[in-house]
Amino acid sequence: MTVLEQGTITIHTENIFPIIKKSLYTDHEIFLRELISNSVDAIQKLKMVSYAGEIDGDVGDPEIKITLDKDKKTLSISDNGIGMTADEVKKYINQVAFSSAEEFIQQYQKEADQQIIGHFGLGFYSAFMVAQKVEIDTLSYQSGASAVHWSCDGSPAFELSDSERTERGTTVTLTM
Repeated sequence: MTVLEQGTITIHTENIFPIIKKSLYTDHEIFLRELISNSVDAIQKLKMVSYAGEIDGDVGDPEIKITLDKDKKTLSISDNGIGMTADEVKKYINQVAFSSAEEFIQQYQKEADQQIIGHFGLGFYSAFMVAQKVEIDTLSYQSGASAVHWSCDGSPAFELSDSERTERGTTVTLTM
């Protein structure tokens, strides 16, 4: 048999993004579990980095907060985990189905007795099943890192800018 052509399959984001948003999960409340799981993973990753000796000082007690603002119609999930740099936001948020878990576990194998929940890079997008807009404010644990703000209205377009955040961790805010 003669091979006529080899290549890669392409995906048009305009077509696939609505499918991911609407059909990823049948239970629309699952978005909250997915976002909390991301916060748990961020805290577990921080512990692993700390065990590897890559953080100076105490990392503090792990904390995940869920805040509902009825007036603004927002729901926020905040953690004091590992946080993200602008490059990490571009890599792990702007690329659908690209999880940081496998890469992270390989890098920190010795400390990998902590369980990382997310592996597929899709859970975050469940937020768009219920939200008109999703925003991320994050600051990495890395020394000298700058805080980052990411915003998306559910279309494939996003905005990345500086953030006022001063404490390590991530806040995901959903506008309903």
